[in-house]
Amino acid sequence: MSPHLIAVGNKPHVVCIPMPFQSHIKAMLQLAQLLHHRGFHITFVNTEFNHKRFLRSLGPNSLDALPDFCFETIPDGLPKSVDNDTQSIPLLCDSIKRNWLYPFRDLLNKLNGTIAPVTCIISDGFITSTITAAEELGIPIVQFFTLAAIGFMGCKQYSTLVEKGLAPLKDESCLTNGFLDKVIDWIPEIKDIRFRDLPGSWRTTNPDNIMFNFTLDAAKSVRKASAFLVHTFDALEPVVLESLSNSTSMLPPVYAIGPLQLLLNQIPEHPLKSVGYSLWKEETECLIWLNSKAKNSVVYVNFGSLVVIKPEHLIELGWGLANSKLPFLWVIRPDLIVGESAILPPEFVAETEGRGLIASWCPQEQVLNHPSVGAFLTHSGWNSTMESISAGVPMLCWPLSGDQPINCRYICNEWGIGMEISSDVKRDEIEKLVKELMEREKGKKMKNKVIEWKKLAEKASSPLGSSPKTLDKLVNEVLLSKANVVHK
Repeated sequence: MSPHLIAVGNKPHVVCIPMPFQSHIKAMLQLAQLLHHRGFHITFVNTEFNHKRFLRSLGPNSLDALPDFCFETIPDGLPKSVDNDTQSIPLLCDSIKRNWLYPFRDLLNKLNGTIAPVTCIISDGFITSTITAAEELGIPIVQFFTLAAIGFMGCKQYSTLVEKGLAPLKDESCLTNGFLDKVIDWIPEIKDIRFRDLPGSWRTTNPDNIMFNFTLDAAKSVRKASAFLVHTFDALEPVVLESLSNSTSMLPPVYAIGPLQLLLNQIPEHPLKSVGYSLWKEETECLIWLNSKAKNSVVYVNFGSLVVIKPEHLIELGWGLANSKLPFLWVIRPDLIVGESAILPPEFVAETEGRGLIASWCPQEQVLNHPSVGAFLTHSGWNSTMESISAGVPMLCWPLSGDQPINCRYICNEWGIGMEISSDVKRDEIEKLVKELMEREKGKKMKNKVIEWKKLAEKASSPLGSSPKTLDKLVNEVLLSKANVVHK
């Protein structure tokens, strides 16, 4: 659909509300920009806490006077705490569940009192109170899961785990007695998925576990939405997408819309291009450093915005990189280590001087697309995975939580573009895998394979590709048709 088909004075108004985490905010902002280009008025909702961080990162006037693109805030519902850059994920998820309905509903009522009433909500799929607000006010809602289709499918299994008496776990011996290595046999379309590959918050013996119930509720509540979105593309996950689309799945229509950044790259100039996505100040000096390195010679290391690791794992990772003798760019957030600062020993600093660069945050997509980057050591978060595929960079995967294990399983076993690091990481293993991926035949095959996937991602996001067509279908079948119902 042409973005010019919607009259300027009669724009449908979409409210976008992400989970208050870096990767979720980035994906939702990218989607919002694509819809804005198609002629929608956008209201983007951050928490007050994150909006302050956003302004610190981008500059105080960076979000002013954007045409038909407004930012609003709601409180996160947590007690006033030290103004740092991280918040407890379980406490925040519990607050989202308990405290977000009323301020979000009040915001919708406020917006409905303007000249541009809300015609549709696009909510993060893990925020279920938005569905309640939409039902109360008669506003259509689309749930956006910033996951792979297989990541959503993994969350969808929670209800079956409960029905079969497998979750919560009967006792902690299930974590060590081989149970987690059993293959799940009730999903005929998906082969070789083990219990350990499912998104990890079900591995609890506590039926009241916050994260377990948060995921369970989200997977159930999506049935009430008009549609739901996953951040993938048809060629990457055809079998899983077909399964989710099956009429017997009791789900609303699913739309695969990715890779979002490649879709945005099809828009050469737009008024929001200067708006970044990061809650942290990005250090662009690393790009200059990368310019001095040979093609495909650098290992890029980043564990995302939420993962925390043990001090001993930091040391093992560091010495594994150092012993590989290869150049590396390593993003170490100030809060990466559990309960303390991330400090590497002086011996490591001396050993890697000149070939190792430590940054606190960086423009990841620019880094991955830099010619000198040859591999990505990652936690297998889905945004990072999509960015690595889009850049044609193979991966070393160290999955730790959430949907990361199932992403890793597909990266290594289904798509053939990565190798898994054991959970209790050791320096010898890191050194071996880094060398194998960067210098040996197995790594070359993975590099060739990820280039094939990159080309398919580019094809999917090209003007006649599957993802723009899917996005147009979403606009015409859901966002505009539902908007007309609201106006009537």
